[in-house]
Amino acid sequence: MQDILRIALVFIAVACSSATRSGAPLAGKDGGGDSNRTAGSGGTTGSGGASGQVGPGGTSGSGGAAGASSAGAAGAGGAGAPQDAAAGSAGGTIGAGGASGGTTGTVGSGGIRGVAGSSGAGGATGAGGGGNSGGAGGTGTGGRDAGGVSPDAGRDAGNDVASVADSAIDISRDTARDQASVTADAGSDAIPVPAGYVLAWSDEFDVDGAPNPKNWNFETGFVRNQELQWYQAKNASVAGGLLVIEARREQVANPNYSATGADWKTQRQYAQYTSSSMTTSGQWTYGRFEMRARIDTDQGMWPAFWTVGSTGEWPSGGEIDIMEYYNGNILANVAWGTSTEWVAKWDSVAKAITSFGDAQWSSKFHVWRMDWDDQNIVLSVDDTQMNTTSLATAVNPDGTSPFKKNQYIIVNLAIGGQNGGDPSATTFPARYEIDYVRVFQKQ
Repeated sequence: MQDILRIALVFIAVACSSATRSGAPLAGKDGGGDSNRTAGSGGTTGSGGASGQVGPGGTSGSGGAAGASSAGAAGAGGAGAPQDAAAGSAGGTIGAGGASGGTTGTVGSGGIRGVAGSSGAGGATGAGGGGNSGGAGGTGTGGRDAGGVSPDAGRDAGNDVASVADSAIDISRDTARDQASVTADAGSDAIPVPAGYVLAWSDEFDVDGAPNPKNWNFETGFVRNQELQWYQAKNASVAGGLLVIEARREQVANPNYSATGADWKTQRQYAQYTSSSMTTSGQWTYGRFEMRARIDTDQGMWPAFWTVGSTGEWPSGGEIDIMEYYNGNILANVAWGTSTEWVAKWDSVAKAITSFGDAQWSSKFHVWRMDWDDQNIVLSVDDTQMNTTSLATAVNPDGTSPFKKNQYIIVNLAIGGQNGGDPSATTFPARYEIDYVRVFQKQ
């Protein structure tokens, strides 16, 4: 009878070792080990007693220690009590494929088949002492599931745990990451660094809640361009791997209101809309500045990703609009000072969204980039060049260049004002969703 059970255990272990999850692997920020794209291999079958009996060779048994991409040793002996514990261990400690994933651990002797480990995704189910299956490099969806690391929490709408097809948004994001040849460490997000550059700063928006106060400051109230919104911090939040700036139609009293106010910022008793404008704590001279985002293109919306000089009043301090949108156009602009105060010299390019030839363009994420050195400023979207400005021509009347000094980043969603258009017929809330903001500088 024991011989028959041993033979049955062999067949169970072999069958389980070939089991994999369905779905295509995700690269890039979905990380985890999908970059290997190799299936977890099954371990060897240990010897031992039948369910509930003592296997030969010892009393405690030892399995493979948790590790990355290596097979665990077979558990030796051990009590063979039936066990479907979450750790998958019966007759030995956890097999290979623990926190970092890897190939399936070998089967410990004694005991019955253990169930899959707490989060191992992709590899086959271990048996006996090697019950924790390897995850990294398997065929299961979502690299972050490898080795017990939590799923993408929003980037793939929780689909990584169950074999559920990703949404169109998820596919769009993951495709973009694949195209960028993003590689990932097990359980962490690896940022692709362009050749010849180093990562100077980034925010990946991976922690839910308020935006990181070490990275961002907030503008408050009525700020510029006679825009309609009242800026406030509570309209910005991080959820599911995205920074979301939400524009709302709601009335807010203006604490600076004066019936005899001298300008538009004090003459308005109320704001009828709210939104957020965020500025980076850091500032940089030269580099590659990059954002991946989806913008709301409804009437009245004016989202932007731009930089402003850290010194000197506007526009002599310089302004670079890596992205702004209003009235159906994507713009890429550079501005500097003139002999008239508060009047800028602009080098601007506008491109109608309809010219991209994609009826779904506004519903997708896009990558905006600035490549800025001591010669030129090059602005692009999705690797298509929009505008190039020579620093030799972008000079203030006094002969100084504002673009050879530090600039800081602003991301904001404005409403109406001098350029945004009329939002009265627009459905609110409106959203500006940002996947990441990164700054690279040359080595």
